[in-house]
Amino acid sequence: MNTPDTHALQMLLEREEAERDAAALAVRQSQDHMQRLQSQTAQFMQHRTDYITRWQQQFHQAGGIEIVHCYRSFMQRLDQAMSQLGLQQRQAELNLQRQRHRLVEAETRVAAIRKLISRRLETHERAQQRREQKQTDEAAQRAAWLSRQSQALPALG
Repeated sequence: MNTPDTHALQMLLEREEAERDAAALAVRQSQDHMQRLQSQTAQFMQHRTDYITRWQQQFHQAGGIEIVHCYRSFMQRLDQAMSQLGLQQRQAELNLQRQRHRLVEAETRVAAIRKLISRRLETHERAQQRREQKQTDEAAQRAAWLSRQSQALPALG
């Protein structure tokens, strides 16, 4: 049985599957990055809470102006770091959304190409079945015609 020429579509499918796999990897990497940033944020928040608690105890014992300046300076730097980390998280979230969108588009293209290949194969199969049916019908008609001819010949003779 002849098969339809789907070589070009198969090559396209392989390329699109590779792109889809790359997009899936990018999504996983983006998710991992997000988790690392979230973990880092949680650590910063815990450190900040611990620092505040520790310094409040220090203020109750003895607190000079130098200690207050040191505390405020460190808290400002910690707040700046947390602010920057928050910005990185928002950027990572946007990147993750883009990567997910890219993955959905790649999966859609792969599914469309697979469907096209499937349709071509089904169309080819139906055409092959029609040819075979036509050949069977023609053979049956020839056999019937030959049978009538062979029955008509003795009657003539």
